[in-house]
Amino acid sequence: MTADLAPVDLRGWIAGHLDPLETDAASRHPTRSDFDLNNDRPPRDASSYTAAAVLIGLVERPEGLSVLLTRRADTLRSHTGQVALPGGRCDPGETPWATALREAEEEIGLDPSFVSLAGLSTPYRTGTGYHITPVVGFVTPGFTLTPSPAEVADIFEPPFDFLMDPANHQKRQGLTPAGDQRRFYAITWHDQLIWGATAGMLRALHDRLYGPAVD
Repeated sequence: MTADLAPVDLRGWIAGHLDPLETDAASRHPTRSDFDLNNDRPPRDASSYTAAAVLIGLVERPEGLSVLLTRRADTLRSHTGQVALPGGRCDPGETPWATALREAEEEIGLDPSFVSLAGLSTPYRTGTGYHITPVVGFVTPGFTLTPSPAEVADIFEPPFDFLMDPANHQKRQGLTPAGDQRRFYAITWHDQLIWGATAGMLRALHDRLYGPAVD
């Protein structure tokens, strides 16, 4: 995967596969969504989606890149206990990267000065009505994280190469809270189950970097 590339080369290689930080960049690339594996479910009207952004934070550890992920607090009203990328809905007039950095600081206490933005990955639409722009950034070690207890129960860092290996991407099926059958990607790392939109966005990032995998 990426292990043979030196850190500087790796930064440039990843950034070269992403959309630049421009306001309209995300609209120029095909959108991925929860509906990709659920063709029997009609997608929502494009105008009904709420703009949101997440940070795919690639931490530059000596042993290789890792990805900042959180487990949502059990007290939240929706998606309780699920694994997520730091992020949330965009404020009016806010760029996706400003949203991603702001939310990462609010949720896990990540100082934006430790983040070097690389570009935008493939936009992702969820069945719950969000149009998410994944913002990829390299995170320099030395930061201190303080999770917001109201939002985050845990923070962990799976290896980037593990998350980018399609052999670790499973297709599963389960029931939504409404009782509908839904198919989704899932990645298991140790005792953490990464699934749904988070796994879908990581899968989309894989396809941007390495080309679509054959399931």
